[in-house]
Amino acid sequence: MIGIPVRLKTAVSLVLLGLLTLLAGIGQLTFWAPAETVTASAPGDSKAAPLTVITQDVLTHAGGPRQISIKGDGKFVLAVGRPDDVDAWVGKTAHNSITGVSGDGKSLQVASTDGEATAPSPAGSDLWVQTENANGQLDYTFTPPASGNWSLLLASDGTKPAPSSLSMTFANDATMPWAVPLIVIGAILIVAGAALPFISKFTRGRGSRPNGPRDGGNIETGPETAGEGTAKEEGTAKETGKDIIGGDAPAEDSKKGTAGGPALRISLVAAAVVTGLVGGTAAGAQAAETPSPSGSATSPSGSPTGSATASPAGTAGAQTVPVLVDAQLKRILDQVAGAVAAGDAARDASKLAPRVDGTELQVRTQNYKIRSQVATHEARMPVRASKLLGSVISTQRTWPRTVIALTQGDGNVVPQVLTLVQASPRENYKLKSTSPLQPGTSFPAIPLGGTAQLAAGDKSGLQYSGTEAMAALGDRLTKADSAFKDKLVEGTNSPYIADVLDYQSSTVKSGTNGNFTFTHTPSPADTAVFRTSDGGAVVVGKLDFAFTSKPKADGDTLTVDKAAAVLAGGDSTKVGLVQTFSESVAIYVPPAGSTAPMKLVAAVRGLVGASFQ
Repeated sequence: MIGIPVRLKTAVSLVLLGLLTLLAGIGQLTFWAPAETVTASAPGDSKAAPLTVITQDVLTHAGGPRQISIKGDGKFVLAVGRPDDVDAWVGKTAHNSITGVSGDGKSLQVASTDGEATAPSPAGSDLWVQTENANGQLDYTFTPPASGNWSLLLASDGTKPAPSSLSMTFANDATMPWAVPLIVIGAILIVAGAALPFISKFTRGRGSRPNGPRDGGNIETGPETAGEGTAKEEGTAKETGKDIIGGDAPAEDSKKGTAGGPALRISLVAAAVVTGLVGGTAAGAQAAETPSPSGSATSPSGSPTGSATASPAGTAGAQTVPVLVDAQLKRILDQVAGAVAAGDAARDASKLAPRVDGTELQVRTQNYKIRSQVATHEARMPVRASKLLGSVISTQRTWPRTVIALTQGDGNVVPQVLTLVQASPRENYKLKSTSPLQPGTSFPAIPLGGTAQLAAGDKSGLQYSGTEAMAALGDRLTKADSAFKDKLVEGTNSPYIADVLDYQSSTVKSGTNGNFTFTHTPSPADTAVFRTSDGGAVVVGKLDFAFTSKPKADGDTLTVDKAAAVLAGGDSTKVGLVQTFSESVAIYVPPAGSTAPMKLVAAVRGLVGASFQ
């Protein structure tokens, strides 16, 4: 009967231990649980600089900051851009870089770089996908605008120090790996303790019975055997009872004490199960706390500790991503179209300057001048951005950068091919040329997500290089019997090549008292080549079309066209006249191995100069 109190005490102990373990597990998930977020702040003694860069490493730390809090004196701007774009814009300017988060997650790591004391204001730069303007304080939530790596740039106006009071709130990655195991172990202990007294009832009396017949029957034994067996049994019983309960016990109690044996075995089994669970959960907890080989853990400096994974900052410059995202291109086109509309309305070239350059600036400037004196002279086709039909965005990350947009809107009878160039990181894209898509012609398909830009002389995988294609078009426009007559064609409804050849032929026939020459010379600096989806290429560029007129004999007089007369300063000449046109064109070049000819996709010319010889 002594075993019953022992079993009850064991059961109570197991239940109490289980409750304490369960409480400890629940506590780790509730009142002992770590905070959901942790805030890291920049040191207050950071060196003042006109620019602050928040690197890709910080923007991806712990899944990215939930909020970025910035305080500064007066107005400032936050810009979002590709890491290589941000670095290129910063250039040699002195700046601070937020490079990582300290090991305890409470401090931002700041690196200072000496350099030039000022920079232009980054506000309004085409490099930025997004910008946020603030006055005094900004609470900003960063969301990647597209796939790939990103950085942030902070500045006031480029001359004053950038905001230095900066903090970031991240999700707290601290965990309580023992919480669930403790809850499970506690529950098992409680169940084991509660079940122990009931289990003993079913096991009581199931021990080995005394040697003897049922129903009082006798078994004959020899005197010696019986005596020895009795003596041994009595001695064994006494020893067994003494060993189990710590004192002398009758042999009969020893044989009936089998109820304590199963209870003890159950307790041992429960203990073994708990030990196994503890071992398993401990291993799981250790695995949860041990950084994986993927390099996802960070060192105290905030940089990845695993060598298998490269740092995002280290690969930022090598990204194969387009130089513009759709939102950037649309914003740029809106600004370009606005500048052109303002210049066209006022016939004032100065209004074009912020967003127009090169051939297009030259052509429109002269067009405004001619139209101021010749009312019948045709205006240049307007530039519209209301309908973006397609684009060619390069993945070439160096400068100058060239992109193409196919747009249409009010005043555009056919879509227009717009070529825009960004000369350097701190300059905005400017419209370099416009040319209408030839009637009945489709613009070549371009790979989604950006396309490769080739050097003008690169012929790899193509029938002709960009340089060769432009030279072929020049020859084709100059000679009616050009060797490229069947190798570079235009659509059946496309009039450009036919019109140019007809204009030159009719001029020669009608100018009985003059000698005329025509040349179409490619401008290598304006040639750009982009891969198309079929492995071919689209080439955009400019030809300088020179039309020279000379009297056949001394004293002969040549009449000058009204438009040319405005630029030349007279309506007739006895010495000769040179008129210069700029021809903006786009050519499709098939891939190598194709039997299809090159095709003129877009073309237009504009008078840019006239002078007497």
